[in-house]
Amino acid sequence: MNYRKGYALAWVLVVVMLLAHNAYLWLDKRIVPDTDILALLPVQEQDPVLQQSFTHMVDAAQQRVIVLVGAADWQDAQRAADAYSAVLATRKDLLQGTDLSDQMQGDWLAKFQQHSLILLTAAQEAQLRQQAPQFWVDAARAKLYSAFSGPKLGAWRDDPFGLFSGWVQERAQETPVRPRDGHLFVANADKQYILLPLTLKVPAFSMGAQEAVMPLLAQAAEAAHKAVPQAEVISSGVILHAAAASSQASGEISTIGLGSLIGIILLTWLTFRSVKPIALILLSIGIGCLGALSVCWILFERVHLLTLVFGASLIGVAQDYGIYFLCNRLNADPKLDSASLLKRLMPGLSLTLLAAVIGYAGLALTPFPGLRQMALFSALGLIFAWLTVVFWFPSLISSGTLKSGALVHAYGATLARWPRLRMNKASLIAVALFVVVAVIGFSRLGSNDDIRLLQNPPKHLISDQIKLSKLLDAPTPVQFFLVRGSSTEAVLQREEALKQRLDPLIAERKLSGYQAMSNWVPSEQTQNARRALLEEKLLHAGGPLEQLATDIGEDKDWAVATRAHLLASGSLLTMDAFLQSPASEPWRHLWLGQVDGVHASIVALRGLSFADLALMQGTAEGLEGVQWVDKVSEISSVLGRYRVYMGWVVAGAYLVVFCLLFPRYRRHTWRVLAPTALASIAALALLGITGQNVQLFHVLALMLLLGVGVDYGIFMQEHPDRRNTTPWLAVGLSAANTILSFGLLGLSRTPALQAFGLTMLFGIALVWVIVPCFRTEHAEQA
Repeated sequence: MNYRKGYALAWVLVVVMLLAHNAYLWLDKRIVPDTDILALLPVQEQDPVLQQSFTHMVDAAQQRVIVLVGAADWQDAQRAADAYSAVLATRKDLLQGTDLSDQMQGDWLAKFQQHSLILLTAAQEAQLRQQAPQFWVDAARAKLYSAFSGPKLGAWRDDPFGLFSGWVQERAQETPVRPRDGHLFVANADKQYILLPLTLKVPAFSMGAQEAVMPLLAQAAEAAHKAVPQAEVISSGVILHAAAASSQASGEISTIGLGSLIGIILLTWLTFRSVKPIALILLSIGIGCLGALSVCWILFERVHLLTLVFGASLIGVAQDYGIYFLCNRLNADPKLDSASLLKRLMPGLSLTLLAAVIGYAGLALTPFPGLRQMALFSALGLIFAWLTVVFWFPSLISSGTLKSGALVHAYGATLARWPRLRMNKASLIAVALFVVVAVIGFSRLGSNDDIRLLQNPPKHLISDQIKLSKLLDAPTPVQFFLVRGSSTEAVLQREEALKQRLDPLIAERKLSGYQAMSNWVPSEQTQNARRALLEEKLLHAGGPLEQLATDIGEDKDWAVATRAHLLASGSLLTMDAFLQSPASEPWRHLWLGQVDGVHASIVALRGLSFADLALMQGTAEGLEGVQWVDKVSEISSVLGRYRVYMGWVVAGAYLVVFCLLFPRYRRHTWRVLAPTALASIAALALLGITGQNVQLFHVLALMLLLGVGVDYGIFMQEHPDRRNTTPWLAVGLSAANTILSFGLLGLSRTPALQAFGLTMLFGIALVWVIVPCFRTEHAEQA
């Protein structure tokens, strides 16, 4: 018919456009798969300040690479670190080190010396209120005359009572790292390490950047070991984890994609003993992948690497429509042309596509951007593959051109011997056994939504991260206090109130410390109060300063001049001034500034153990504008909430599919759905029996199982005559290929994909076994 030729030619035009677009994307290197794992996490849409705080902390961390080069001897550590740095110096366009020059350190200190009078520790404030004047006179004299009175930051007259020096020493306690011989130094009981903080000049999640940076780091480590064979190199950074995930995912794309293709080719060859059906199946799959990639790129302007990994398993589903048509063409009346055959098959084909799209649409109902992209990619792939079968297959396959082999006849013969569900003793025993197994499995089935179970980084990266965290006493970027206020001053005051609650926890060793902007820039209220306190306790007429002048043989003019000199360093330190100084660089990530109409900051904790997380929640209670943020717990809670929610969505989807199928299958509609429903129950029971805990991704797999498994029920009910083995052949080929695809996905080292793949593997295998049990005799068909 002319209109069919018109559709076929129009589809040729669409495919040519897809080929051109994909060639443009790949040849122009516009498709660089996104490896940012955070893109898969839910966005906190209801609280933009909270979302910004998390993003801010992560962004600050993702462009940093921390390297520790250590040895038992300090000289060896220096030689190894110098060799490491020499290699990195050749590619400053990729990684840049930290300036540790004397000029830089002087600039760091100068900003605070201008405001030294109002920079006090909490302990110093308490001493000022409690100690007698003679205490301060004695302290100043000891500092003047003793050679071991602690570090001297400038002239004695600039800080006679040692208050500013004490404040600097407390700030230094925020990290165990110290300067030594032009390097940053940290040590444990066994080795001395040189810290090399590096800044990435390229995006951490760019695969191109990873391919350039990782060999450079490996070359630098090799140089360090060549210089000092016993040297230890510890590395940590987001790019290291991203590169490992990229390498793993790229390998899995090849494994899953190639494995699925080889399986399809082999099974199709054994069925049809011809190259043409293989070419047609691969054609529909290829066009499906091209279409999905093009549309996803247009909509998202990027494609996540895990979308491609998941999309590789699409091969096992997209071939269903071509297989269904080819199997029916194989056994159809030779007098029936392919166009007429397609018209006869269209109701079943349309329902199978609709059911599968509903299954993938369930993934799009989650708040996970990555899953939404996976769902769209897969649904589009199925639609493009289906349209290829509908528009091209009738023209490319004529009647009488397909031949079946001995395997087809042997497999088809099994249907006649396959048990069918009836009201008899055997069926009742089978149902009872199923119920017993299901009850046992469900009784052992637990749930665990901890997002940490979905991570599987290489062991050496975990080991390095643990070592580095212990040595540097670094805070975690995913658990912190978020402080909000109407102004900068309000935020700083609330930070100070929070710190008063955290200090006792440090004394109790629940924490080793905290990092807060108010440590460096006290609130104006605090600065003014400290200035007034110093004037009242130390600088007033007849006070400790004048007594000190008398004791050291100076006159009142010296005391007046010194007082004026100290008060000159008592001007207010503002947040803007601090942020513009080099000293603020390590702490800028703690300041969010103004977000969505409010000002906000972060207070990060050091030395926090997992057992004390609940304690932190209580610490923030009653403090206005202070919120404890545990992103790990929050995302785990979201996973658990959506696991339950998606469970109800799956149940609702069965109802929707039932309503869609009912007009065609009437009283036999339940027979279409029952095999998939029973397979889903059995798959969950098997997970319980094997000791698996259910996660969101198991439930999402059940949603997809509905979309795929219903296809087999439709195939069988479209041809209820037990003498017609066409649907059984279509079910066998489709199920075998789908099992192969998702079975390979079950081998993924990405835990989420593994959970998905195993559930689909169990489910599809069970649907395949169960579906012929619900076939009807031809006489029973409504």
